[in-house]
Amino acid sequence: MSKNVIINARFLTQPITGTQRFALELCKEIKLLRPDISLVAPDNILHKDIAEELEVQIIGRIKKGLLWEQIELPWILRQKGNPLLINLCNMAPITYDNNIVTVLDLSFHLHPEWFSKKFRTLYNFFVPRAAIKAQKVLTISESSKQDIIKHFKIEANKIDIIYPSVSKIFLESINQTFENKYGDYILAVSSIDPRKNFKSLIQAFKIGDFGETKLLIVGSEHKVFADNDLKELVANDPRIIFTGYVDDIQLVGLYKNALLFAYPSYFEGFGIPPLEAMACGCPTVVSNTTSLPEVCGDASIYVNPYDINNIKDGLKYVIQNNEIRSQLIAKGYTQLTKFNWRQSAKKIIKIIEQV
Repeated sequence: MSKNVIINARFLTQPITGTQRFALELCKEIKLLRPDISLVAPDNILHKDIAEELEVQIIGRIKKGLLWEQIELPWILRQKGNPLLINLCNMAPITYDNNIVTVLDLSFHLHPEWFSKKFRTLYNFFVPRAAIKAQKVLTISESSKQDIIKHFKIEANKIDIIYPSVSKIFLESINQTFENKYGDYILAVSSIDPRKNFKSLIQAFKIGDFGETKLLIVGSEHKVFADNDLKELVANDPRIIFTGYVDDIQLVGLYKNALLFAYPSYFEGFGIPPLEAMACGCPTVVSNTTSLPEVCGDASIYVNPYDINNIKDGLKYVIQNNEIRSQLIAKGYTQLTKFNWRQSAKKIIKIIEQV
């Protein structure tokens, strides 16, 4: 174990969503640049191949991640001389002072109605306490930084922005072609939860007179049909297709063959899917809220997520204008160059050295 810097790899005990992907991609780059930095985790890792690749060390006896993180991990670190602990997934041990803490966004604080009572209670207790005590706070956009300053009362000079990027499989897709089995379609990709605003997207599509064009939604089919409002919206409309889960190779093909990618989300700390679409040469229509204008720059058409007619107009504008589509594709490739995992890892290492 490194004597000076440790990364909290508890995220490897959790299913990989966007939060864990952020930590994972950064850790891969950090280990290439600083192989002396150690990763530690409790003994209930789900992703053993990744843990082996990152040379993760199993420490402690507690297997429940939260208890390990809050009780056993800080105790072990104190025995090791209080090394700097890097936490990349919101949570961190609140009784340990030598922390760098990542707060991806404050959705759990600003919109508690989107989360379970247990989740929002835990996050609202632990995250602000960890962030206030931390040596440095990392976040993923200027939008999130301003929220942290306002709601956690943390000084701006204590917060650094570390941008995410996209996985290599999307960046390597530029010369690839894929079979299109759906014809003309608008693509939406996301977890199925209220903040992603699928209801408004579906309503905009249904009033938009899109002819034979389909609306293809990549996300958990089970969750869609567990929501009675969504279930009713899509009933008896064969143009609306839910694919369920698809792997990254399939997703690249869906991006590349789509007429456009739609992302009318209410709230994003960053928003990686629009960048994935840009990497695959797919024009994007996104919300004009939170971090999305910062992430997408001039490479998207913006819509008001609270205005169904505005969403509909944005979709039709892109579909009906080939010149606009071509401009958005070109600008998307340029916008994508602003986000790079290696550069973000270098920035974290510079922060570590300053701390």
